[in-house]
Amino acid sequence: MTDRKSGRNADGTFGFGNPGKPKGTRHKATQAALALLEGEADALTRKAVEIALEGDTTALRLCLERIAPAKKDAPVTFKLPPMQSAADAAKAAGAVLDAVALGELTPTEGAHVMALIETYRRTLETTELEERMAALEVEVGK
Repeated sequence: MTDRKSGRNADGTFGFGNPGKPKGTRHKATQAALALLEGEADALTRKAVEIALEGDTTALRLCLERIAPAKKDAPVTFKLPPMQSAADAAKAAGAVLDAVALGELTPTEGAHVMALIETYRRTLETTELEERMAALEVEVGK
């Protein structure tokens, strides 16, 4: 149930069709800045490069961040046993720990892969529980 005055649900969140700004709407200050900069991108970029080449470290960092942005994610390759059961997931987790210990994966990469393994294990567990429940329901129905 939504309160018509505030547009909020009983739990305090906004209801469907929140009358806020439409998606993609920009703030007036942003619109003004974009209007001033329109057609000046090439000149501004050239000036930033010139200032960077003169030794301005802030301009240099800005230029380098555009040329080679920080790496956010990269594929990792290491030996991982196939997983068909929760026991296999435990073996895979052991393989990830070994890869981290040997330096094949960084601890952060290992944590990300472990999270994937855990999600897969929970999926297997849920599927198995559903199958067991269905079998029990059939058994009770007889």
